Amino acid sequence: MECNRVVFTGHAVQRMFERQIHKDDLLDVLRSGEVIVTYPDDVPFPSCLVLGFVQRRPLHVVVAIDQTSGTCHIVTVYQPDASQWGPDFKTRKP
Repeated sequence: MECNRVVFTGHAVQRMFERQIHKDDLLDVLRSGEVIVTYPDDVPFPSCLVLGFVQRRPLHVVVAIDQTSGTCHIVTVYQPDASQWGPDFKTRKP
């Protein structure tokens, strides 16, 4: 994912601290992760859910992207729950 700038919301920073997710790990997910869901109608910017792995640990990052400036706003980050996601962590279980 191409980001000219990365901005962390207060919510994202709080969740990163609670879930022991480091900034560098999150940035690695942005660089090498896969967009698995898009939310084009989100406001104020379209967003997406990115899946990446850090030392085999799956992480989901919700990113809102300001297309005009190329700024990526990190909304939240979490380790997907295997009881709610398929084994590939890309598909929600029914």
